[in-house]
Parts: sequence; C-alpha cells; structure tokens
Amino acid sequence: MSGSLPRGVRLGYGAGSVATGAFGTVPGLMLLPYLTDSLGIGALAAGAIVFLPKAWDVVLNPVAGRISDRTVDPRGPRRPWLLRAGLTLAVAFALLFAAPGLGSRGAEAAWVLVCFLACATAYAFFQVPYVAMPAELTSSYAERTRLMTWRVAILALTILVAGASAPLIRDAVGGRDGYRVMGAAMALVIALGVVAAYAGTRRAPVGAVEPGPGSLRDQLRIVAGARDFRLLLATFVVQALATGCMLAGVDYLAGDVLGRDGAASILFACFVGPALLLTPAWSALGARVGKKRGYLLASVVLAAGALLAATARVAPFGVVVAAVALVGVGYAGAQVFPLAMLPDAAAVDARRTGSSRVGVYTGVWTAGETLGLALGPGVFALVLALGGYRSSTDGGAVQPDGALDAITVGFSVLPAVLVVASLVWLARYSLTEQEVDHP
Repeated sequence: MSGSLPRGVRLGYGAGSVATGAFGTVPGLMLLPYLTDSLGIGALAAGAIVFLPKAWDVVLNPVAGRISDRTVDPRGPRRPWLLRAGLTLAVAFALLFAAPGLGSRGAEAAWVLVCFLACATAYAFFQVPYVAMPAELTSSYAERTRLMTWRVAILALTILVAGASAPLIRDAVGGRDGYRVMGAAMALVIALGVVAAYAGTRRAPVGAVEPGPGSLRDQLRIVAGARDFRLLLATFVVQALATGCMLAGVDYLAGDVLGRDGAASILFACFVGPALLLTPAWSALGARVGKKRGYLLASVVLAAGALLAATARVAPFGVVVAAVALVGVGYAGAQVFPLAMLPDAAAVDARRTGSSRVGVYTGVWTAGETLGLALGPGVFALVLALGGYRSSTDGGAVQPDGALDAITVGFSVLPAVLVVASLVWLARYSLTEQEVDHP
C-alpha cells in the first residue's frame, strides 16, 4: 500500500469522476431551470424539490459508508458498489428529465421528486465507497495528492463536457423533448464513467479493511471528535454551498442577465478550461508549500473571481468571462487539496486506533458535501423568490430588475462571502505531512 501507484490505477480510479462530475454538475445546472421554466413550478417549490432528495443523502451517506466498510467480496469492499449503484444511478438519471405529460404541475413535480430521490439514493452508494478507496490504495501522503490530481483533472474535463454540452443539447432539440434527450445523453456518460472506474481498479492494491467496533452511532461520535477532520469538513461544506449557488445560477445569468445565446456553455468552458490546465500546477504548489496553504490560496482566488462576477449587469461580457475563468482557477485547487487531505485524516485515525473507519469518514464527508451542494440551489431559489422571479412553462417570462439583481448577487456576492467565511475553519486545521507519514 505504500509508494507510487501504477498509472493505470490512477487513471482507472480517476474515471469514476466522470460519473460523479456529470451527476454533480448537470442537476445543479439544469434541474432548477427545468422546474421553473419548463414545468412552470414556483421558485420556492422548485428549490424544495431540488433540496429534499439531497437532504436524504445526508442521512444515508454515513449508512452507506458503514455498509461498505463491512462488505465482504472477492473484489474488495468498495468495487462491487461502484457497479451496482452506479448503473442504477444512470437509469434513474435518464428518467429524471423524462416526465411524460401528466396533466398537472403537481403530478409532474412528484415525478421529478421521486426520480431525484432514486438518483440521490443510488449516488450515495456509489460516491461513498468511491471516495473511501484512496485511503486503502496507498498510505503515502504525497501519493494521495497525485491520485487526487488525476481525479480532479478528469472531474474538470467531465464538468467541461457535461456542463457545456447539456444546455447545447437541450437548446438544439428544444422544449421538454430537449430536456429528455439531454437526460438520456448524460445518463450514458454516467454509465461509461461507472464501468471505466470498476474495470480500471480491478488490479488496485487494496488492503484488508478492519471495520471499527461498535454501532454506527458510536462510529459517528468518534469521527465527530476528530478535530482536524471536523475543521476540514466545515470548510468544504461551506464552499460546496457556494459552488451550488453558482451552478444553479449559470443558466439564469446567461439567459436573463447576459441575454446571450450559448452563454451558459461559454461560461462553463471558461470555468473548467483553466481548471484543466492548472490542476497539476496546484498539485505541484501543494508539494512545495503544503496542502493547507495551497487550499487557502485556492480559496482566495475562487472568492476573488466570484466577487468580480458581481459586475455582470454592467460590465462587458469579456469581464464576466474573465471572472468565471478566475473562479475556475481557484475551484481546481479547492478540489485537489481537501480531497487529498481527507484520506490523511482517516489514515491517521486508523493507525492510532488499529481499526478502519474510512467508510464512515467518507460517508460523513460526502453527506456534508451533498448537503452543501443541495443547499446551494435551494438558497439560490430563495434569492430568486425574494427578487420576484417569474416562473413559466416556456422560459419566456420577462424578469423585473429585482429578479435580475437577485440572479447576479446569488451567483457572485453570496458565494464570495461564503468562501471567505469558510476560511475561519481552514485556518485552524493543523495536520501536517510529518504527522501523516512519520507518526
């Protein structure tokens, strides 16, 4: 488990980010507009539909972690769940945007709610084992950073492909059929990522898992007492909330504030392009200055870009593009470092106690991330409602100035404030490379 991993294993593990990236991006980008501008559901009700299934994941993720910790299978405790849950997720996702004409907004809203709940359940049993794997693949502090670099690079590429192509597919077909075709295409992307991750990790050097004793409640209590993990989690959750707000706002900013055809895809390309190029640079910087300092710097860059985007109503389009690109630069680092720091905290606990709680750690982690990303669209929907946003069934409603201001603030100022606030917790994180590699 020590030393460098084969490149094939790094690539195979990273391929799982095709599935997590597509599911993490497309609903956050497309589901709220689908509800408000295609099904005609009010902003507050739409926000609740987006939030509630993800809130269910907050409860389910630690359970999924506990179950994967205790799974006994010749393929290892994690890999079987990648295939089972991942393919279920792909099917449920295809159904999410495929609601037939049911004759009432209430029935169509219920369809979306049930399908999204199925997606969230399947995703919990894919994501938690997937995130748990690095702590078992290698015991090296530096190798985990390299592994996360591959994962985040693939994640960034997936966000670029899925986030930029989903609006284009929808707009090319048009109407509700556009959403149906887009949903089927993204389901195929998810399935490809699932199969690639399952096949690519078949020769991964996974150590034996020794689940910690006691009930799930006992395990959660111990994990909650891990100070550095708790601080890292709080930072990441608040930043996930900020990211969720920005994802939910892209389509509204592009269509209502900027009023430019294809602007949503352009903004996504500007967001992910720098991330693709600079993810290795963030990794190299972390090797020089440490993961914590790298994470702090990445967060500051992310917040600066978000704040610059507040000029969207008055600045030239190029300024908005530059702001989103700056967000992308910071976002790349703000993914590499915490995902590399998480297995450090879990491994230190396992070495200290002699038993592995990595599944519970990652279950709590993904529950927190899910909560943040779910709250993002919910908070953005609340901001829309406060601004007087007008829902419709054809996306053609003319929005008042208050709604345009709400879209801009929800996309820029609010996320910037949240990222800066998250640094209160990150500044107190203290786990070092010496503690991880040299106990």
